[in-house]
Amino acid sequence: MFNPLIRRVREFAAPTFAAVQGACLGVGLGLALACDVVTVAEETRLGSPFARIGAVLDSGGHALFVERLGSHRALELIYTGRLLSGAEAEAWGLVNRCVPNDQLLETVRAMALSVAQGPTLAFQTSKRLVQRILDEHLTLEEVLGAEAAAQGAASRTDDYREGFSAFQARRQPEFHGR
Repeated sequence: MFNPLIRRVREFAAPTFAAVQGACLGVGLGLALACDVVTVAEETRLGSPFARIGAVLDSGGHALFVERLGSHRALELIYTGRLLSGAEAEAWGLVNRCVPNDQLLETVRAMALSVAQGPTLAFQTSKRLVQRILDEHLTLEEVLGAEAAAQGAASRTDDYREGFSAFQARRQPEFHGR
């Protein structure tokens, strides 16, 4: 039932951000880890307690754990049902960042706003490229070719021209997503 939603979050063209507080298990874990950037509060607990009830991790958890942690740590969490604190999840690389509870929303909103004011077309291109690397297991040569093609396309955008003009004039760029 939730699989289409998790797929849509993962495949959404624009950058996605998750702000996680409290328990993050099951579908909530899948939704959070499907986002591009995951920031958690210190009090957060993440993991898969399904081993305790004889169930199997779902909501893309296997793929997302292996992708972010490697198979050995993914299986440890799956087998033991251990929940990671926010700080442990950051140290393990499961999430991007752990912040004090009262700073979570402010931190994530500021990051999302900064990204939204950036070269959004370039970010979307990078997101697609990273997804291809993960899904298609591109070789370095294939990545170099894809990057060259993406750079060529980017060079024809207004944002690219604005970025270079601003750099040369030593001023902040004003991107418009075109």
